[in-house]
Amino acid sequence: MMKQKYLYYTVPLLGTIFCLWYIFTASCDGIYSDYVRLVNSYLPDVFDPGHFFVPDILTRIPVNYVARIINVTFFNYNIMFDRVLGVLALGLSGIPITAYCVRKKLSFGWFLVLMVVLFSLNKWEMLNNGSGFAHFLSFALFYWHYEVFDRVWNGSDRVYDRICLIVIPFATTLLVAGPYCAIYSVTVLLSCVMLFFHQRKKRGSWPVIYGLSALTPFLLYLWSNSYAVEDHAAPATVSLLTQLMDTPGFFVRFFVKSFSSMVIEGERAEEIFRTNGPFLFLGLLVIAFYVLALWYNWYYRLYEETILPVLLIISGGLNHVLIVLSRWIFLLENYGLSSRYALQFQTGILGIILTFALLFRKKRYRVGSAVKLVAGIACFVFLAGNGYTNYIEIKKAPHRLNAYEKRAEMALKFEELTDDELRANFEYRPSREDSGQKVRSALTILKENGYSVFREGNQ
Repeated sequence: MMKQKYLYYTVPLLGTIFCLWYIFTASCDGIYSDYVRLVNSYLPDVFDPGHFFVPDILTRIPVNYVARIINVTFFNYNIMFDRVLGVLALGLSGIPITAYCVRKKLSFGWFLVLMVVLFSLNKWEMLNNGSGFAHFLSFALFYWHYEVFDRVWNGSDRVYDRICLIVIPFATTLLVAGPYCAIYSVTVLLSCVMLFFHQRKKRGSWPVIYGLSALTPFLLYLWSNSYAVEDHAAPATVSLLTQLMDTPGFFVRFFVKSFSSMVIEGERAEEIFRTNGPFLFLGLLVIAFYVLALWYNWYYRLYEETILPVLLIISGGLNHVLIVLSRWIFLLENYGLSSRYALQFQTGILGIILTFALLFRKKRYRVGSAVKLVAGIACFVFLAGNGYTNYIEIKKAPHRLNAYEKRAEMALKFEELTDDELRANFEYRPSREDSGQKVRSALTILKENGYSVFREGNQ
């Protein structure tokens, strides 16, 4: 049993190594996109108290301050440092999932399917954009919380677990999660409601305590967020309700198509699909898996033994809803296909796969041929889709690296370039007139302080 346990934990380690290999194959040092804003806002004096003591501190994700200080102090602001942190955090997210599979004695085959999804390169945009490393860390903490809650749910908890359910939400929401805390907090609150009604006599007031521990930091985050200034270049000029009444089909297509990105990554799908048909078919197929997985949890009463799959499915589904509500303003129905949302969306897929893995565990549940067929189709779809995505992304990696290297070369001679050239090549809000000026300002800060591509020995 101990050897088998080590075998399971070897897989997320290998997944982490694979993603580390990928980021060093597909990217290099050099700022672009959101890093332009970060440099202009926080460098060179990363210790400036004025950056810390602001009302909207929680929206800026406090853990980023720590990482930024370490990066500037020891690595002269090397973007690869942030990318490595992101991959390591992704690896950490595999630990609670692995712990759950070991505890539930799930087959190694189903476990491998989970790991293929977890370490898929459908998240290439998040992996290459190091500024989002805290988001990877957020999901590691989310999964840890859900796994601990599952132990409490089935009565195998210890005092340590009950303490964790009180402490984890504060650390996660206030220090790490940022805007990602919304769906996490709602999921935890729903789980506490379910625990209250499912085990009311047995648990007493503990579900209420757990719920308040999630609600309190979430309310603090909302208070801090009320001081934040919205800064986006969205084309929408009307309210959500008005847009919904004018173009209801747009919202339906946006929502359904976002699910298809969990089969074939959005960028590649847009290259090979010429009509909406394939997107909608795959999206509806994934939605069907969601509905069936929830039904199986209810019909086979899996929830009496374990609640983790349900929490993951709820979280994944709510993330799709959130992206529609928060990103419709860009008026692009393919916006939800973006690789940057794969980290959020994959949560639901993990819950679906765990549901099937539990049903087929040592024939504990008598499942019919229809369930076996659905499980087989789901397994094939997610394995084939993510395998294909990985294959394509590995082929694209040298081309992505070439683009990063060209941008780094341009950064070194930015003083010779016009603002229009900087705006066109550094992916920082190109629709804005001051885009080139902001890029120039950020590069000037880096050059004056010897950071990033301007550090000594790198030119």
